[in-house]
Amino acid sequence: MFDYVMTLASVVIGLALTHLMQGLASLLEERGKVRFWWVHLVWVAYMFLIAIFWWWFEFMLRDIRVWTFAIYVFVLGYALITYMIAAVLFPKRLGDFESYQDYFLARRAWFFGLQIIALAIDPIDSALKGRAHLASLGIEYWLADGLSIVLFVIAIYTPRKSVQGAIAVLMLVYQISWVARVFATVQ
Repeated sequence: MFDYVMTLASVVIGLALTHLMQGLASLLEERGKVRFWWVHLVWVAYMFLIAIFWWWFEFMLRDIRVWTFAIYVFVLGYALITYMIAAVLFPKRLGDFESYQDYFLARRAWFFGLQIIALAIDPIDSALKGRAHLASLGIEYWLADGLSIVLFVIAIYTPRKSVQGAIAVLMLVYQISWVARVFATVQ
């Protein structure tokens, strides 16, 4: 059943990655016409890694013996949230925005709000992987999730570019560190 469920979820995550790659390609195509913002690009890198890591982490769901429709919908919903976060980073058109900085700052509530939802449901996902897995994450998992939610709330209410940049870099570096330390291998 795991393979069946993960086929559709993998397609959704693949669409998230495709959306991010198409967005980056459009930046190259529109070079000179549209101004990019380094903070936006850090979030693009962060979401690229999150999408890849999501797929990697979900392999641990293979141990679920009985799949219910609720678990199936949950896993697909989690993948969909990941896609939606990626989609917020690159609109089809910038419209009235002169730069990705203007766009991102105007849409930051959506971006960070969806991030908060993902962090809020991640403990459920981790619990589905078993008590041993959840326990193995340790206190750092809970502290990092809590601190991330606080940082995302700050980012929603603070348009200051220095704060936005600091949060973006901190989250990217921490995510890379967490995965390298905790999930370098999946057993």
